[in-house]
Amino acid sequence: MDVHYNITYLILGGHVQLSKYRYLYFSITFLLFILIICSNTVVLYVIYVHESLHKPMYIFVAALLMNALFGSITVYPKLLVDLLSATQTISRPACRLQSFLIYLYAGCEFTLLSAMAFDRYVSICRPLQYHSLVRTQTVKLILVLAFCLPICKMGIGIIPSASLRLCKFVLTRITCDNYSLVKAGCGDSSVINAYGLFVMVLSIVPHLIFIVFSYTKILIICLRSSRDFRKGALNTCLPHLVIFLNFTIIVMFEVIQNRIPSGILHIVRLIVSLLYVVIPPLFNPLMYGIKMQEISQRLVALFKQK
Repeated sequence: MDVHYNITYLILGGHVQLSKYRYLYFSITFLLFILIICSNTVVLYVIYVHESLHKPMYIFVAALLMNALFGSITVYPKLLVDLLSATQTISRPACRLQSFLIYLYAGCEFTLLSAMAFDRYVSICRPLQYHSLVRTQTVKLILVLAFCLPICKMGIGIIPSASLRLCKFVLTRITCDNYSLVKAGCGDSSVINAYGLFVMVLSIVPHLIFIVFSYTKILIICLRSSRDFRKGALNTCLPHLVIFLNFTIIVMFEVIQNRIPSGILHIVRLIVSLLYVVIPPLFNPLMYGIKMQEISQRLVALFKQK
């Protein structure tokens, strides 16, 4: 391998016994990818074709499912190619692009979950003002901000590492991330790591605070209301709350395990590093398809018709 290749390309060396289980890994990964594409697409189709579902709550659900598809497409095609390749390499620009897109997916997930929390908060806590506060133009603006703000935040987050010279060319992962690229850089990277962590906290914590605040208010209203009201609020809020907790825990595990130098088995690190593109993209359409009555009824009707 010549010097130019070493400098231009990186090796993704995180695979475990790939030569032995190559086709098993490929089959499982391909099946997961197909399930993710089909499950999210079906729910999106149902929301699209039924005008009764063209409401802010379901529009935000559709945006969340589209973001799951985006995150999956960022990871799975490259992963499938690597599983069948003799060498698992990626160019440095492509690696940086993949890490940016993965962070963008995570950032959009949190902004969309915050938008959904806002919708539920206004619907339950201020029902008389709902139609004046959550109008079509407001929904459009929220969706634009939900995707544009993470682009700005993540773009600013990776600027310091963009020109970093690399001294290591093997990443102990199967996907790219900015933290691993920074660790592969020459010299002291503590300042860049601290800056990246600060941007990550700034991108996540405000959304966590807002969602916790929203659901605290919703809980107070529910405790003061009738049993039927609590049941209705629970049916609309439970899917969102479970998905929020699920994604937050997965992201926290990934951030923590990626920054612990030792003590965790490599296979555990590998599994944790992929959870964010396995569980949420599969779990979200299942959760909304079962727990949201208007969607579930139309899904049942669709499959009966087929």
